[in-house]
Amino acid sequence: MGNIVLKCDNLYKNFGKKEILKNVSLELEESNILGFIGPNGAGKTTTIKLILGLQSITAGNVSINGYDIKKNFTKAIERVGTIVENPDLYMYLSGYDNLKVISRMYKGIGKERIEQVIDMVGLRNRINDKVSKYSLGMRQRLGIAQAIMHKPNLLILDEPNNGLDPEGIKDVRDLLVKLAKEEKMAILISSHNLAELENFCNKICIIKGGEIIETSDIKDITGMAAGHVRVIEVNNTARITRLFSDAEVVDKTHFKISVEKDGVPEIVKALVEEGISIYSVIEEEISLEDAFLKKTGGNVID
Repeated sequence: MGNIVLKCDNLYKNFGKKEILKNVSLELEESNILGFIGPNGAGKTTTIKLILGLQSITAGNVSINGYDIKKNFTKAIERVGTIVENPDLYMYLSGYDNLKVISRMYKGIGKERIEQVIDMVGLRNRINDKVSKYSLGMRQRLGIAQAIMHKPNLLILDEPNNGLDPEGIKDVRDLLVKLAKEEKMAILISSHNLAELENFCNKICIIKGGEIIETSDIKDITGMAAGHVRVIEVNNTARITRLFSDAEVVDKTHFKISVEKDGVPEIVKALVEEGISIYSVIEEEISLEDAFLKKTGGNVID
């Protein structure tokens, strides 16, 4: 188990009499990328604002690197980098000059760190061009460069892929994986692009109606949502529904059946006794999007 960088304990947020968040708890360790997902109005952005100290906490606690956000805000936030949707950039300055402006906001950040960050985000060949000439993906990478200038160990991103083309999305994905692995950075990313999150997040937290309904490794979430369905390939499925009333015939040679691992031998035995040849038994995998829809009842995503 790695060092816990971010910890939210029993967060509540009320606006007047309206309860926006209820008992929200989550943890994020170093080198982990946590995908934070939920339907419209579920409380993702509110949770992020509480973590960053942008809104007051009604009840509960947020600690970053062991510092309570309410009791010691300066120490808690000093190693946090963030982008909410689109980074703030000076469009008619060069990428390099944008980074110089940000570097002046922190103590002890000199040219060496600027050069290091440029290489980390892969903008070396275009860093002296005006930002107005950058693609959206390049602007997002520059925004991340700004966010990591002060060597944070927690990076929080809210919808970082908005408006990006496939190439830009891949660039951001590869960069985040690199930061988590090489810099041991903990990354919290809120996004509606579930297919993309599935490519690089190792953990997922699902929020619905202001409450956390699931926090697990991504493989566990998709596996549990699949319900232990096995896809079995045989030589002929003509007699399958007579043998197993709960089986779903897919085509002439495949059928699905929900069964725990310990129950597979019995299925195989029944098929063999019936003279049916078995070619493969595979546990069905479902996408993160399908798992999300199953767990939230089909709600629309932000």
